[in-house]
Amino acid sequence: MEFSMQENGFSTETEYGTLQACGDEKYGFRPYQLLVSSIAVCSGGVLRKIMEKRRQTVHDMNITADVTRSSEGANEVQKIHLHFTINADNINETKMQKNMELTRKHCAMVQSVKGSIEVTESFELTS
Repeated sequence: MEFSMQENGFSTETEYGTLQACGDEKYGFRPYQLLVSSIAVCSGGVLRKIMEKRRQTVHDMNITADVTRSSEGANEVQKIHLHFTINADNINETKMQKNMELTRKHCAMVQSVKGSIEVTESFELTS
């Protein structure tokens, strides 16, 4: 990826369009939003694949990310809690716990921040 400086932030071209990033939300995504989005969406995608492989048909999934940032220094992201709300077939609490363990293990973004950002998960099954 290549990023070009703009008047307010940076941009990059992707096959889906231009991505604008800036420390000010008025001009693009804030870097911490992109970081959190990467972790949440990677986890969701991995979870969906795992569930499909285990013959658990996913009808709907929603992910809520709660972020804790330091109030001192660089205001770094310290913790991300992901809450998954899932509507699926052939699922129960025990199977879902196993799915979450496998997701954490196989999500590249969660593994990339391991040891520097605490990532926790919870889930709710709906029908």
